[in-house]
Amino acid sequence: QADVTDTDVLIEASKGKDAVISAYNPGWKNPNIYEETLKNYPLIVDSVKKAGVERLLIVGGAGTLFYAPGKMVMDADDVPAKLLPGIKSLGEFYLNTLRKENDIDWIFLSPAANMTPGERTGKFRIGKDDLVVDVNGDSNISVEDYAVAMVDELEQKHHHKERFTIGY
Repeated sequence: QADVTDTDVLIEASKGKDAVISAYNPGWKNPNIYEETLKNYPLIVDSVKKAGVERLLIVGGAGTLFYAPGKMVMDADDVPAKLLPGIKSLGEFYLNTLRKENDIDWIFLSPAANMTPGERTGKFRIGKDDLVVDVNGDSNISVEDYAVAMVDELEQKHHHKERFTIGY
């Protein structure tokens, strides 16, 4: 745990670690979520690199996943307007900054469109850039199974410098 705006503390907290998992979010009700996400996520990446960490795993969003050819979730008509600043800023960070990062082995784990507390099943499907949906077109994952996927990736290292997604 560290204040991401204090890079000296973040570097010190990261030193000696094989990997760092970042679940940074300035708060969904924060009126500056858009600006703070775009300002602070690069600080996290740079601090973790300066600390000599080999791997950065990021709790990503579903916003940049495709739900139809050429159509991203964050651009869909049914996305609640109050969530758009957080969704779009994390999406922009992924699209415009993280994908260009070559100096650390990173992953960006995008959840299904709907991630809610539920059951840990350990049974889910893995995708790349397209939203994982069930036979009814719904995209769901439990927080518990999302955590399982993140820990599996931490331990198994299946993905490198890429995004992947999960869903039922």
